[in-house]
Amino acid sequence: MTQRFEFRLEASDGRARTGVITTPRGEIRTPAFMPVGTAGTVKAMLPENVRATGADILLGNTYHLMLRPGAERVARLGGLHRFMNWARPILTDSGGFQVMSLSDLRRITEEGVRFKSHIDGATHHLSPESSMEIQRLLGSDIVMAFDECPALPADRDRIAASMRLSMRWAARSREAFGDRPGHALFGIMQGGLERDLREESAEALRGIGFDGYAIGGLAVGEGQAAMFGVLDYAPEMLPADRPRYLMGVGKPDDIVGAVERGIDMMDCVLPTRSGRTGQGWTARGQINLRNARHRDDPRPLDEACHCPACRGYSRAYLHHTVRAGEIIGAMLLTWHNLQYYQDLMAGLRAAISEGRLAAFVAGFHALRAEGDIAPL
Repeated sequence: MTQRFEFRLEASDGRARTGVITTPRGEIRTPAFMPVGTAGTVKAMLPENVRATGADILLGNTYHLMLRPGAERVARLGGLHRFMNWARPILTDSGGFQVMSLSDLRRITEEGVRFKSHIDGATHHLSPESSMEIQRLLGSDIVMAFDECPALPADRDRIAASMRLSMRWAARSREAFGDRPGHALFGIMQGGLERDLREESAEALRGIGFDGYAIGGLAVGEGQAAMFGVLDYAPEMLPADRPRYLMGVGKPDDIVGAVERGIDMMDCVLPTRSGRTGQGWTARGQINLRNARHRDDPRPLDEACHCPACRGYSRAYLHHTVRAGEIIGAMLLTWHNLQYYQDLMAGLRAAISEGRLAAFVAGFHALRAEGDIAPL
């Protein structure tokens, strides 16, 4: 097994790409969807079951893990991989987005961000240097540079000032990360919906030099059309020989559109959160298992799916467990949703490799337009 972090492009179809990221802990097939293990666990799933769906990499959260149980404790216990029993690659975000979205009484300075924990109100400080140290203690394979992510909409001056601060923090993240063979540091492009600010950000990141590049500041309230408008140009501003990661996306049609525009990696809490709230994702769209129309339906949730929920249980049973608040309902639907997402990624990779992405995308949208099959 290699001791280096490498990215190899294998095929393209239009702007879409497929390839392999090689790390000391295993290969990551791209385009890749990363299930979110916020606090060292993919909710309602065992790690081996997450792997069984086809996931090559998980995402962990610096903000949540630094607050509880603490990065130093995780390090003493052998690092995040051993702590959560996941031997394959882990990407950790920098904590910047969660500081913006979850914490109270933030104070942002050139040095970093001082904030109060959403758990107990204790005061903490995050900077590029401390974020790199926390992610080092966790043992992340892919580390994200520390940035600020303002919510949209925001005025241009606010977006520009935030982006330039993030670029200064990116340079400090690069210096603090140092030389760590086998580990990678990704920079994060910011700039809101402003094309010239995105180009300025990309130029700064290219000048610093990173192992991969993320597109941040999207999926924060701007809507799909605006997001795709940025993705129509932003990936091409980043080096073609490095992975391109779209943060916090998303719904299946967001994923397909992003892959069409050259994105290699994505993450989102949606499949697991939906599973805990009685929602199942299928090729025909989202299905609410709480609805009464499923209570006598003996069919599987998705006849084309090979996950345990679809192989062994009926819609009627899933409806019953969801309505009764039984834990197994959340477990089965989460497993199914993660399986659907990984099957979607496998289908996209195969379509790109075989030069038939346009037909795959047309079929994807056609099934969604038909909607769920009428109950028996």
